[in-house]
Amino acid sequence: MSIQKILAISGKPGLYELKIQTRTGFVAESLLDGKKITVGMRANVSLLSEIAVYTYSEEVRLAEVFKAIATKENDGLAMSHKEDDAKLKAYFREILPEFDEDRVYTSDIKKILNWYNLLQPKGFVSLEALSKEIKQEEETPAAE
Repeated sequence: MSIQKILAISGKPGLYELKIQTRTGFVAESLLDGKKITVGMRANVSLLSEIAVYTYSEEVRLAEVFKAIATKENDGLAMSHKEDDAKLKAYFREILPEFDEDRVYTSDIKKILNWYNLLQPKGFVSLEALSKEIKQEEETPAAE
């Protein structure tokens, strides 16, 4: 399973899997409850595969952050996103020691951990799946 077709839709809870593209947008299925919704072209949508986390030297793709969490937790669930800010930052520093604390907010860390914990039981963020995905992304030349 891949995070290539996993979406975060602004204003909607949870994550969605892209199912079908239509003339006016697309159909997505909620990973929370399995309900399908139609999303218009004007909706603010982010593909998880396009999201990156700022570090002091570069941007690290979300798949790599998920892989670091999966490695730390032995493919188990991560810390709850409802912990206090200091614990969340300390945990994230263990996963990604060089993350830029000025540009990565606690709300971003909460989202990442919440997304990971939502995707993990469904098999999207296992070490094996993420390793394949990262390898595929590296082999595919970037469009210029």
